Amino acid sequence: MRRALTVAATTAALLLPAGPLPVAQAGSAPAPTARWSAREAESFWTPDRMASAVPISRGGAPAAGNGTGQDFDGIPVVGRMFVMKGGGAYFCTASVVASPGRDLVLSAAHCLLGTDARQVAFVPQYTAGNPQPYGMFPILRDAAGRSKVWIDPRYRQLGADRGATLDVAFAQVGPDADGYPVEDVVGGNRLVTNAAFAHKKVSLIGYPASAARPRLCVNRTTKFTSGDPGIPGSFLRIACTGYPGGTSGGPFLTGYDARTETGDVVGVIGGWKTGGDTPDVSYSSYFGPDVRKLYEKALAGAKVA
Repeated sequence: MRRALTVAATTAALLLPAGPLPVAQAGSAPAPTARWSAREAESFWTPDRMASAVPISRGGAPAAGNGTGQDFDGIPVVGRMFVMKGGGAYFCTASVVASPGRDLVLSAAHCLLGTDARQVAFVPQYTAGNPQPYGMFPILRDAAGRSKVWIDPRYRQLGADRGATLDVAFAQVGPDADGYPVEDVVGGNRLVTNAAFAHKKVSLIGYPASAARPRLCVNRTTKFTSGDPGIPGSFLRIACTGYPGGTSGGPFLTGYDARTETGDVVGVIGGWKTGGDTPDVSYSSYFGPDVRKLYEKALAGAKVA
């Protein structure tokens, strides 16, 4: 299953504290401080280090009767989110969400949870053949050196199972090395909340483990209500083949516009068993009032210098 590799600290704080830099491979870098610019992110996240990053693990056997996922070249608004956790480099999927500051990205909470999550950076339309087609955007830090990530505090308190309906995170990214905000460079998806669970046509995009390119599948979604009291709630469900670890945080897009290469984001891979217990059926927390409130907190927090 797509499950985080670290245990979340029980805290009501919304920001991830930074700490000493772990070593993922040969070489060293300075410990994180409040400063974390695009040039510093590019220096740290070299092509080799990005290639060595491993996904959040997910197991399970393939399931039958699903929509067929296919590898493709990706779209600018979706990319890999790289993060150091403990002693290693990891990645999930993230996407740009439209905001007044033009500087927010959206992923799953379990991808960015944990006191040891640091050196976080978003790379739009990453592929192995072209690792930085639109540059790199660092997740900003506050004056205390904490990454500017917003996760519902109840998700931290309840954990990934009991808090599965809250598996959503927003993060503020700084400008690229040329000073441009991410939405000016690649565009942004529109956040849609309080929509239906069932959609006739959803584009699911994610970065699978060990794949050189992202994956796309188009299929309908249905409502799934858990019968497990340990993982309560209702979720969006989509049957799409080939979405293992690394795809967590990938957007569920409706109304996709091929001209702008953007759409309406109604979910992200996560939630029930942090996205599903097979690589061929994925889930999302429902984007209801709680997600709207979290987005509004992110907007308010992003305005603070």
